[in-house]
Amino acid sequence: MEQLPDNMSNFFDNELDNFFRRRFSFVNTQLPAVNIREDDEAFIVEVAAPGLDKKDFSVELNEDLLIISSHKETEEEKKVNERILKKEFSYQSFTRTFHLPEEGIDREKITAKYENGILTIVIPKVEEKKVKPSKEIKIK
Repeated sequence: MEQLPDNMSNFFDNELDNFFRRRFSFVNTQLPAVNIREDDEAFIVEVAAPGLDKKDFSVELNEDLLIISSHKETEEEKKVNERILKKEFSYQSFTRTFHLPEEGIDREKITAKYENGILTIVIPKVEEKKVKPSKEIKIK
């Protein structure tokens, strides 16, 4: 049986490594999936993050970076006359960073809302000066 050339096996190793790096954080929790769409008016970033509250998120614009992060720690209350034999803390945290174009977006009008497990960030485009076609002026 022939072995794959080193560069081909490296390709598969790198792709697998990249998959895990993109989908999991350093604490081995899964990163939320992201959709990015564009229409004539705006860029729309959707982050699938069910089970969180809007207070768990932070959305920040730093220069040309859009930084989306979340931190949630859940701790169960201990009941009276209860012994804890084993307790596993529930901790969720992630940060996703995206480069925005330096021009063409209205940084002052970026909005974010969290509804039905989806964080939606709308990044409006700047209305460009429309170039008017040349017009012939008739001489009277």
